[in-house]
Amino acid sequence: MKKSTTILVVLGIVVIIVLILSSATLVTIQSGERGVIFRKFTTGLDKENTYKPGFKVIAPWNDMYIYNVREQQRQEKMDVLDKNGLDISMEVSVRFNPSYDKIGYLHESFGKNYINGLVIPEVRSTVRRVCGRYKAEEIYSTRREELEAAIKEETRKVLENNYVEMNALLIRSIILPEQIKNAIEKKLKEEQEALAYEYKLQKEKSEAERKKIQAEGEARANSIINESLTDNLLKMRGIEATVKLSESKNAKVVVIGSGKDGLPIILGNN
Repeated sequence: MKKSTTILVVLGIVVIIVLILSSATLVTIQSGERGVIFRKFTTGLDKENTYKPGFKVIAPWNDMYIYNVREQQRQEKMDVLDKNGLDISMEVSVRFNPSYDKIGYLHESFGKNYINGLVIPEVRSTVRRVCGRYKAEEIYSTRREELEAAIKEETRKVLENNYVEMNALLIRSIILPEQIKNAIEKKLKEEQEALAYEYKLQKEKSEAERKKIQAEGEARANSIINESLTDNLLKMRGIEATVKLSESKNAKVVVIGSGKDGLPIILGNN
């Protein structure tokens, strides 16, 4: 009887252990996820090793923390101040994912709520800090690309230092007070008109300069030609022309007297 009782106790313990092991030690990590283990009674959080997708078996007293490492996106609306203290509303979007091999470090510093504890606060802080270096006009139009590039670079550095990879950051909208917006647009329009007028003046100036150079060139050419046309040269050219005319098969040449310079006057008639 005593032996039977012992066997039943042992079997009961075995069943309990099996039930515990079957429910607590079988972990499945899905595609697009990574895991990090916490060993309560030995080494604690294992920051150096990251578990990849698949079926994992762990001791029932250990914990496996699973992270989504796919690219995620968040959009944030915020109010910022420009260099002169003017209030501006902005909307930005950021795309990011945890660094695959640094999940343990991310978990130690921020935990699974790292998006609200790290990503969003840093994006908001960087946007406000960078916008404070620019005037409203520059943020709205003239230096918007430069502003966006500065926000991207500074946000990327902060997140990478905290084990999050930033893939993109975009300024989706910039909203200024209506009065300020109208004043900026009016100023930009006036600047564009001034640039267009300056371009027109420059074009007309260039055209006048071109004509002047062309006229001077023609004048120099005529001067050289006039200086080279001596009486003897003219007579020689006249003789050459007369000879060519007389050799023409289609012309009948009649010579009447002589010209002013001693050259014959030639009349042609087919």
